[in-house]
Amino acid sequence: MVPVNLELDFQHRQAAHCESGVAANLVSHGGIPLSEPMAFGVGAGIFFGYFPFIRLNGLPLVTYRVASGRIIKRLAGNLGIRVWEQSFRNPERAMKALDDLLARGIPVGLQTGVFWLPYFPKAYRFHFNGHNLVVYGKRGDDYLISDPVFPGPVSCPAQDLQRARFAAGALAPKGRMYGLEFRPEKPDFRPAIMAGIRVAVRGMLQPFPLTGVRGIRFLARRLKRWPRRLGPQRAALHLGHVVRMQEEIGTGGGGFRFLYADFLREAGELLGHEPLAAVGRELTAAGDRWRDFAVMAARICKGRPGAGDDYQALAAGLEQCAALEEQVFRRLRFMLGTMP
Repeated sequence: MVPVNLELDFQHRQAAHCESGVAANLVSHGGIPLSEPMAFGVGAGIFFGYFPFIRLNGLPLVTYRVASGRIIKRLAGNLGIRVWEQSFRNPERAMKALDDLLARGIPVGLQTGVFWLPYFPKAYRFHFNGHNLVVYGKRGDDYLISDPVFPGPVSCPAQDLQRARFAAGALAPKGRMYGLEFRPEKPDFRPAIMAGIRVAVRGMLQPFPLTGVRGIRFLARRLKRWPRRLGPQRAALHLGHVVRMQEEIGTGGGGFRFLYADFLREAGELLGHEPLAAVGRELTAAGDRWRDFAVMAARICKGRPGAGDDYQALAAGLEQCAALEEQVFRRLRFMLGTMP
């Protein structure tokens, strides 16, 4: 069992998004200094998907990033790092396994449900089960947590953390925990960066109609018809869900675009390839359009639309986002074929 008081030497760094922040902090703890944008980019975290047949709290799933767990797996694979992970059926065994790892001096990544984490303000607790954090110690019955969306470390009672690890519903974490097992002394970032970009390009430009830039356009077409098909109240409910998934879960649609733009700038400097940084600046413009969309949608949902605020204008804004992102990822695909 873990001692009553144990605190590992783990550096907490605040991040824009939970999983990329956890990934960057764990890899840096393992001796490979890594920024969050680099973790997000090498881990090919950027994505878009609109899935009407998958329901989250009774509403269609909208995602602006890859599924939970994929960023750290792709990051590790591209850098030659081996990651272990484990899930559980029994909550007590899951907590004992966590204690055993802490006693061995190993910080542990966890997938949790936000709703059951009491250190979140009540206004920000909702049923989302893809939240990642790192446990790095224990004080009495409280676990010491590096949650990268908070400015400093926090603590969580064991009973609440257990409940968060076994939250029910979509994306149920099932006690999932993970960490780093093997780290190369000097990873080669060049092929890792190229591999991460290649996966992101494939995801954003693939022909499947519900994902990537085609998925953004699919949502735009559906959104235009919501007032007529769903009625004003349900249309506002669906629109509010799109914005909530964009702005409250992780960094949101615009924020993920800014994060990937930072990755492209950092990658351009590391590889001595300025055009990558230039593409990053173009993607920032797409992030700005996503934020404009969210602001307009919020006004409509609150019943305080401004001049020109309607579902047709929202759809046009999404079409702009799709056009900007298609241009960015087509340019990146071209660069992959020309870079030495």
